Amino acid sequence: MPHDQHQRPSTSVELNHTNIYATDRQVSAEFIAEILGLQVGPPAGPFLPVDLGNGVTLDYYEKRDEPIQSQHYAFLVPDDRFDAMIDRLQAIRVMYYADPHLSDPGRINHLFGGRGAYFVDPDGHNMEIMTRPYAWR
Repeated sequence: MPHDQHQRPSTSVELNHTNIYATDRQVSAEFIAEILGLQVGPPAGPFLPVDLGNGVTLDYYEKRDEPIQSQHYAFLVPDDRFDAMIDRLQAIRVMYYADPHLSDPGRINHLFGGRGAYFVDPDGHNMEIMTRPYAWR
């Protein structure tokens, strides 16, 4: 395989981007960017990217012709930014939960010695913020 200057050598596989279906890509991209303290990038064709800062983008794509199936997205966040994210959820009156089944409202969890919370985005996707990766990884 010829060497491409845009291709970096690696011994591991890395996630580069994932598409997230939304009824309104602008609303959904701005929602997650606000909560995570990030910026929405310029449109790239039909996609509206949110750069997570680790080489991965969430590429929001409008899907209006059929219902959107809820997906789960988990974000490993710095411990010193977690409280600000919870504060932003509260400021826009989005309930957060300690559990993925959304049965323990207004509380966070302390899994694996960290802190975590779940919340739902405008299209029903189950979003998770956590300060420690799952221990079995």
